[in-house]
Amino acid sequence: MAECECLSGCIFFNDKMENMPSMANIMKDNFCRGNFNNCARYVVFKALGKGNVPPYLFPNNIEKAKQLISEKK
Repeated sequence: MAECECLSGCIFFNDKMENMPSMANIMKDNFCRGNFNNCARYVVFKALGKGNVPPYLFPNNIEKAKQLISEKK
């Protein structure tokens, strides 16, 4: 299974989830391995670039991602 190109440097997993490895692995399975288009962070990254992905954005918050993209375009 393919891994997201952003996973190794993802601020969300390397900062917010570092003390919750079990939960991080579940989220990585759901959002970082396979279909990355379900990940809000990846969607913003692809649409607006790495610098526009807010650190607070959770991978499952796709509605917020769509809102951010629409506000920037």
